[in-house]
Amino acid sequence: MPGERLVIMGANGSGKTTLLRMLSTATMPSRGTLRLFGLDPAREPEAVRQRLALLTHLPSLYDDLSGTENLQILARLLGKSLNVEPWLTKVGLDQRPEPVRSYSAGMRKRLSFARTLIQDPQLVLIDEPYGQLDPEGFSLVDRMVDELSARGTTVILASHLVERAAKLCDHGLLLHQGLPRWSGPATQAHQAWTTLHRSLT
Repeated sequence: MPGERLVIMGANGSGKTTLLRMLSTATMPSRGTLRLFGLDPAREPEAVRQRLALLTHLPSLYDDLSGTENLQILARLLGKSLNVEPWLTKVGLDQRPEPVRSYSAGMRKRLSFARTLIQDPQLVLIDEPYGQLDPEGFSLVDRMVDELSARGTTVILASHLVERAAKLCDHGLLLHQGLPRWSGPATQAHQAWTTLHRSLT
């Protein structure tokens, strides 16, 4: 549903990233049926991609350009005429004229969120949103997810920080060896994760 938030949980190798890649059309399922926005991604990948954004561990940025120039290029590709500086201010990257190659991992993630906000997608997929961030960066992620949700954007995130991510989300999905082991309210996600972990140790 528009504006709802889902956290995908699971140990390394459980299938979290693979699921996000399938939802983003970067990988096609080997069997079964996948529908996004009522469309078949295998037949209409471009129509699906136009409606979503994927934030990964390694964001695709132009390293030799500044944050401002990165956003300006994206705006032109989207056919939008806008001042990108407010978006940089929103993620704490205003007054940063240096090239992106000098950015820390956290700054790159901030710029990726600014790119996502400009895209204004219907669905945002985020792989390990808190990775490589300090506490201030954690708070930024929470604010950005809240803003996306308030816009009516559906957010699906995969995270090892189950307790924190669950507090941010409405629903939870627990994967184990590529299969769903539990789904339900996010308020019960941490308990489900703990129960599965204990059963495997």
